Amino acid sequence: MPRECLVCGRELSSKEEFLCIWCAADMPLTYYWEQPHNPMADKLNAALEKLDPSTVQYSYAAALMFYHEDNPYKRIPQALKYQYNIPAGRYFAKNLGRRLALAPHFSDVDAVIPVPLHWMRKLRRGYNQAEILAAEIAGALGARLLPKAVSRRRSTVSQTTLAAEDRLKNVAGVFQVRERLEGLRHLAIVDDTFTTGATLAACIKAIRTAAGPDVRISAFTLSVVDD
Repeated sequence: MPRECLVCGRELSSKEEFLCIWCAADMPLTYYWEQPHNPMADKLNAALEKLDPSTVQYSYAAALMFYHEDNPYKRIPQALKYQYNIPAGRYFAKNLGRRLALAPHFSDVDAVIPVPLHWMRKLRRGYNQAEILAAEIAGALGARLLPKAVSRRRSTVSQTTLAAEDRLKNVAGVFQVRERLEGLRHLAIVDDTFTTGATLAACIKAIRTAAGPDVRISAFTLSVVDD
């Protein structure tokens, strides 16, 4: 079978990977890795403040590309999450990781933690897409990968069906830390798509409770929903 561009479906040449040269050139990059304060990070910190008003440390955040329901580039994160295209996930995560490694405010990340799936959902899917992304990002940053550091206490309904406030309630208290995190200075958590920041905020709260208030925690995703 011929290889096709994930976005437009055009047949790829031997030198093209996952995207044709035209779609690669037009990818809706966020450039958030260049901005310590950006709309994604601001939304994440607003969600953190609602979960824990005592939070004072600003969490950085960055995504590779914008996600919009009417934009065909949404097929990139969907290929990993729903179509079992793990090679594509690794390719674009490595792309993001290289960009993050050039940002001074991410240069000291010493450990990367994927947002966990509940074990039943992971069993049905066969893998956790966040783990695929986190492994490549950790490699690009020269950081440790801690795939089992955090787990989910219970299964939750899909966040995609919920309003913003309900998303926070849905994931409040759902994460627990299973490994010692003392001595780490800058942790990064990874998920596939950022929508309201509720899931990442709940994960950060659990990690900060276990690791202490001095640890810096950043968040990385493959895509961020463009409102």
